[in-house]
Amino acid sequence: MPSSLTTFNPFLSWFQMASDASASFFPAASPGAAATDPFLPMTATCEDHSLFVPATAPRHAAPLLVMLHGAGQNPIDFAAGTAMNAAAERHGFVVLYPAQPTSANAHQCWNWFERAHQTRDQGDPARIAALTLQVAREQRVDSHRIYVAGLSAGGAMAALLGDLFPDVYAAVGVHSGLAARAGSDITSGLAALRGAPREASVPREMPTIVFHGDRDSVVNAVNGTHVIEASLGADCPFESREHTGPDGRRFTRRNYLRPGTGVRGEHWTLHDAAHAWSGGSLAGSFADPMGPDASEEMLRFFETQRRRPSH
Repeated sequence: MPSSLTTFNPFLSWFQMASDASASFFPAASPGAAATDPFLPMTATCEDHSLFVPATAPRHAAPLLVMLHGAGQNPIDFAAGTAMNAAAERHGFVVLYPAQPTSANAHQCWNWFERAHQTRDQGDPARIAALTLQVAREQRVDSHRIYVAGLSAGGAMAALLGDLFPDVYAAVGVHSGLAARAGSDITSGLAALRGAPREASVPREMPTIVFHGDRDSVVNAVNGTHVIEASLGADCPFESREHTGPDGRRFTRRNYLRPGTGVRGEHWTLHDAAHAWSGGSLAGSFADPMGPDASEEMLRFFETQRRRPSH
């Protein structure tokens, strides 16, 4: 959350509500669980990021996924809760987990709601994009297959990065997050969290996959629709199907295709699901072990997307 937490209690209340909501629906991660989880440890962990390079990744031109944690999380916790490294090992993705330091935000929350962090040349977006390009060079990844995804505040920042840097990112994944510029200050940010209407805008035509629980008490589920509308337009046609997973979780999946451009999107509404990563692991926080497996589905979607030449 923002550094202004200490002087503005509503945002502190939001952060506390997020913690309470997670505790209400899912057991808390055991102390040290994320750090000692036995599966697929990080290749490198630094002050500002962690990196996972799977054994299955090609030595040149592997795809790269940037994963942005939520408020109160860190890269190790987020990797454990999403089980993204295991999925990346299966699909051959390098995964970068940027870290939001407490010096930039008291609760390690990306500053998605502040104007100073909503342009290409400063703040969180500039820092994350620069780190993305640095790791892309070092790992010699395919520059046309770089993706960004996140949870909650990380999802909001992922949407913003897709909006600001279509010349870097080929597609976006947003789990329980918000559309780019959903808020421009504390007041509008709080209103967005509660489901305030979104002003119409020109679609950014960024391929986007969205997951959102319809019992999310932290980020209103209408924000999932707002993310898709910002990317593909409110009038974008779609096909909708209802499903029930093997664990009994019901969900609605909408597949979008924007006419004239071929840009695709997906919106998964998770019925009776709260504010947590779908199909995740309780080794980390804000994770729901019931499916569908958001990590697997995001990588499946990203594998079909390449950055367009016009970007």
